[in-house]
Amino acid sequence: MGESALSNPERRMLAALLGNPDQDWSLDEVLSACSWHDQAQAVGAGQGLADAGLVSLNEQASAVWTLGIEGERAHADGLLEARLWNWLVSQPESERGMGDLNSAGFKRHETGPGVGLLKGLGVKIIAGSLTLPEDASEFSGVADILSARGDFLASLVEGMSEESLDSSMLAHFKGRKDLIVSSESVSRTWKVTEAGMAVDSSTLVEATQIADITPELLQGDGWRNAEFKPYDVNLESANPMTGKAHPMQALIERIGAIFLEMGFTEISGDYVTSAGWNMDALFIPQDHPAREMQDTFYLDNPASIDIADEQLKSWQEIHEHGGDTGSLGWGGKFSPEIAQRGLLRTHTTVNTIRHLAKNPKEPCRVFSVGRVFRKESIDRTHLPEFHQIEGIIMEPGACLPMLVTTLKTFYAKMGYPEVRVRPAYFPYTEPSLEVEIKWRGEWLELGGAGIFRPEVTEPLGCSAPVCAWGMGLERLAMLVLDLDDIRQLYISDLEWLRAQPIL
Repeated sequence: MGESALSNPERRMLAALLGNPDQDWSLDEVLSACSWHDQAQAVGAGQGLADAGLVSLNEQASAVWTLGIEGERAHADGLLEARLWNWLVSQPESERGMGDLNSAGFKRHETGPGVGLLKGLGVKIIAGSLTLPEDASEFSGVADILSARGDFLASLVEGMSEESLDSSMLAHFKGRKDLIVSSESVSRTWKVTEAGMAVDSSTLVEATQIADITPELLQGDGWRNAEFKPYDVNLESANPMTGKAHPMQALIERIGAIFLEMGFTEISGDYVTSAGWNMDALFIPQDHPAREMQDTFYLDNPASIDIADEQLKSWQEIHEHGGDTGSLGWGGKFSPEIAQRGLLRTHTTVNTIRHLAKNPKEPCRVFSVGRVFRKESIDRTHLPEFHQIEGIIMEPGACLPMLVTTLKTFYAKMGYPEVRVRPAYFPYTEPSLEVEIKWRGEWLELGGAGIFRPEVTEPLGCSAPVCAWGMGLERLAMLVLDLDDIRQLYISDLEWLRAQPIL
C-alpha cells in the first residue's frame, strides 16, 4: 500500500509514530503527538494503518465497574445495612423491634432485605427484637465490614477496572441488584512494523483528498492538485436497514402472484362458519374424529348459525343414504342441530365450497390463502392458528392429470421442480393424492389433492368435475426460509427479520 493511499489522519499518525518507532504508543500519547482531542480519530487512523500492515495493534479488553442506580443512592445516603446498624446502635434494647423499624422511617420494602443483611453479619432476632453481637470483637468486626463496603462503593464513583478490585467484595456486590454495573473497556497500543519503518517520513505530507466528485468540484481548478481517495471494492459493505414486508406476508404475496399468473382468481371467506359448510358439505361424517372438541374451536357466540332448510335436507340425504349419487352414504341419523353449530373454520376449503354453491354452473379456477384454527398444542411443527393455501378447478374435462400438472407447475414456480404424488384418502375426494416435493434429498409431504366426490358436488349443483387441493403455508414457509421451528415465524426478533431474504 503506497503512502498516497493513506488518509490524512493515517499520515499524521504514522509520521508521529516514526518519531520513536521502537515505542509502544498508548492512546493518550498518540492524541498528544497528533494534536487530536477525539480518540475516534486515533482509533480510526490506527486501524487503517494496522490494516495496511504499517503498524501492529495490541488490544486488551477489561471490565470496568461503576455504581448502578441503587449504588449511587447508597453512596449518597449510606448502605441499607449501614443505616440499619447505626439505628440499632443508637436505640435502647427495648426499642429494637421490627415494628420500631417502620416508626424510624425505614420503608417496608427495605426492612426485610436490610435485616437479612444484618443477620449475615451476626445480628440476631430474639423474641421479635434485633440483638447486637455481645462480643466486642464481633461488634467491631461488623462496623469494619460496613465501613469497607462503603469505601468499596466510594471507589467506584469514577469507575475501576476489575483487576484492581477486591474479589470477595466484588462478588458480594455482584449479588445485589443495581448496586454496581460493569462495562467493557478496551486499551490499545500501536507500534510501527518493519513495513512502516520502510516508509519515508518526508512523503507523509497531508494533502487535500477528494472522496466524491461533484459538479461544484469540477467547476474550479482545485481538483487538479488534489489527491483522489481510492476505494477498496473488496471491503464488506454495511447492510441497509430498510423496511420490508414480513417473510410470511411476502410469501403470501408471492403465492398469490403465481396463481394469478396461472390464470386463477383469488377468493376469501369468513373465519366463523357453521359445521355444515365446514364439514357436512365435504361429506365428513358427523361422528368423524375431526368433529371432536380437541380438534375444533366451537363457539358459544354464535352457538348456532342458520342454514337453509333445502341445503340441510340435501346434506341429510347424502349422509344418510347417498341421495341420487349412487353412494350408500354414511348411514345413521343426520343431525341438523350439529350442522348448524358455530365454529372457527378448520380449513379454507369452506371458501371454495361456498364459491361453488353460489356459482355451480360457471367454470372457474380460484384459490385462497387464509387463516384456519385447530385446537393444537404448540410445538416446533404445530400452531393452533395457521394458514392454508386452497385451490379448485371446475370446468368440463377437469381430470387428475390436469390437477397433477397444475400442482407441479405451481411448485416449479416456487423453486421446487421435483414433485411427486402418492395415493391417499380424504372423505371428500376420490381419487385422493398426497403431494410431495424433493428437499435436501428427501421427499416431504406438503398437502393433499383430489377430485371432489359426487357426494360433495351434486348437492351444490355443480355442472362439471372439480379438481381441488390444499396445503399448509407455514410448512412451505419453513422450507423456503430454511427453518426448523415454525414458531420462529411469529417471534418479534428484529435481527432475524432483517436477515431474511426478500421473497
